[in-house]
Amino acid sequence: MIARSESLRLIPADEARRLLATVPPVGVETVDLSRAVGRVLATPLVADVDMPSELRSAMDGYAVQAADVATATEHAPINLTIVGTVLAGTTFDGVLTSGQAVGIVTGGVVPSGGDAVVMVESTQAAPGKPGMVAIVKGVSAGAHVVQRGEDVPSGATVLSAGRRLRASDIAALASFGIVDVAVFRRPRIAVFATGSELCLPEQTPRPGQVRDSNSYVLAAEVEQAGGIAVRAGIVDDDLDRLRETVLRLAAENDGVILSGGSSIGPKDLTGAVLRALPGPGVVFHGIDIRPGKPTVFALAGAKPVIGMPGYPTSSMVVFEAFVRPMLARLGGEAVADDFPSPVRARLAKAYVKPASREDYLRVKLVMRDGEPTVDVLPGGSAAISNVLQADGLVRVPAGVERWDAGQWVAVRLF
Repeated sequence: MIARSESLRLIPADEARRLLATVPPVGVETVDLSRAVGRVLATPLVADVDMPSELRSAMDGYAVQAADVATATEHAPINLTIVGTVLAGTTFDGVLTSGQAVGIVTGGVVPSGGDAVVMVESTQAAPGKPGMVAIVKGVSAGAHVVQRGEDVPSGATVLSAGRRLRASDIAALASFGIVDVAVFRRPRIAVFATGSELCLPEQTPRPGQVRDSNSYVLAAEVEQAGGIAVRAGIVDDDLDRLRETVLRLAAENDGVILSGGSSIGPKDLTGAVLRALPGPGVVFHGIDIRPGKPTVFALAGAKPVIGMPGYPTSSMVVFEAFVRPMLARLGGEAVADDFPSPVRARLAKAYVKPASREDYLRVKLVMRDGEPTVDVLPGGSAAISNVLQADGLVRVPAGVERWDAGQWVAVRLF
């Protein structure tokens, strides 16, 4: 007979988040700029030159000395001699002097001696004076000119370390000549499911069996979080085999997530297995949340091992609320918000819970009376339908006992 695991010792959700946030990044590698999008920058991009490095025209028109044309109007135009043209990729070799103008395109380098650009719309052909342009609207010094370093001054931090690179960030790296990009490695996370009742999705379940979905869901979520999922299948409820599997996978990867067996029933072996890991072992077993209370967090050396609840809803909620931000930090990402919830909506019905507990509501967004409203979907942690039908999650923090109908809440979209 298998001995019963020790009772859960629930810790507050904020404490669980603090402990999960202590995982160190997995390491750094260098990738080609063309493969850097979506990766996490390991070293900041600091501008080594002014951007732009010269005065640049913000308009198509004529580079001039502003003092020459300050009083120009349609009724009293001022004529200037055209001494050259700056096209894309070219420069004016001479020095622009008083009484002269240089044609210029948007982005062109303003000639030495010029301090303003007159828009082409503010010019006319000078009647009877070929080679000259009539300025019909005056400008002041600096007009329509992008100053040296106006976009990015030398020494400024353009991109901070820990930033997940977007397409626009690739443009910044290229602009400063960075073609070999130092990024954090994508953490390799082994994922497997536990339980003698599980069978593969392609198999027909025997009486008492269910198809494994959790390992597939968790692997997909690891990939979406920027990691590399290593699927390790199903492991039966066998203490020695579970221990060997966890130790092997922890040695081969940057972390392990196992689904099932994290509660305290006689067949729930995850706690016992993780307590036997090489130090420090179990950091906590149990979070004061619903769903997902029996979650286990352990360290095999410095490598995180997470024991997830076996119910699909609990597993997905715990991943979104706790594991995803942990994986982001493991991959070097600077996490400003563990649970970004950009959408606000009104609660359709009152909600009541114990004050100490943090709850995660599966909700559907609807419009009622012209306002966004959330309906809390029925169904417990054993159901998967409420997650499939949900548009997102609402976190009800510890310290809150009741939210009345009509309360504005923040929604984390799936």
